[in-house]
Amino acid sequence: MTLARFALPALIAMAACAPQPPAEPPPAATEPQLSPRVQAIYGAMEDDGRVIPAVNPKFLSDEKARQEVDYWTDEPPGTIVVDPWARRLYLVQKNDRALRYTVAVGEDGRGFAGEAHIPYQRDWPKWTPTQSMIKEDPALYGPVKDGLDGGLDNPLGARALYLHQGNKDTLYRIHGTMDDSSIGKATSAGCIRLFNQDIIDLAERVRSGTQVVVLTRAESGKGTVPPGQPLPPIAYNPEDFPQTDPTGDQT
Repeated sequence: MTLARFALPALIAMAACAPQPPAEPPPAATEPQLSPRVQAIYGAMEDDGRVIPAVNPKFLSDEKARQEVDYWTDEPPGTIVVDPWARRLYLVQKNDRALRYTVAVGEDGRGFAGEAHIPYQRDWPKWTPTQSMIKEDPALYGPVKDGLDGGLDNPLGARALYLHQGNKDTLYRIHGTMDDSSIGKATSAGCIRLFNQDIIDLAERVRSGTQVVVLTRAESGKGTVPPGQPLPPIAYNPEDFPQTDPTGDQT
């Protein structure tokens, strides 16, 4: 009995020290399966001596990629319609069609609604932080207070389209980005941004004087359904939009 009393704990201890069979490794994360068309659109490209990297596939989907869609509007072809609340931008085409781009929307982009026009655009534009940005974070923005030349690390990306009302600059921009992961999201800063591959495509289709219509929250989804049908629900998380929208309603 004494031997058994001491042998049992020893056997348990030996069993605990014995090598255990390896645990099954967690399944590897799989990259999204993208169509050849999307892979080609968002591959690496050269522009003005700069090589724009390919968009990481994890930030892409066939739904997010630019594409031609049905779009019902009275706006003439060539008009840009921005829906900040759905994170979409439409370039109106003929016969109830439009080219649809996915965008990211910053607080500045949610603070403007109505009509404007694009008098000019810039390739690889210079970016200058606002005085409030410099005041809030002098360590970050102080070194570039006089402006940051265009390039792959510039927040405005490869192109910027400048929106004016009459002769007045609205300070509202449609531009590229250095942060592909932001596209399709509501962000804390910036106006309306697109993948660099998309802003280059859009800029090539835009001429001086192009009209721009920015929808309010109440108008979100306008054009995506035929006339007379109710607008689709706004597909966003209210926490993305904590401030007052251009209609004056608290989100």
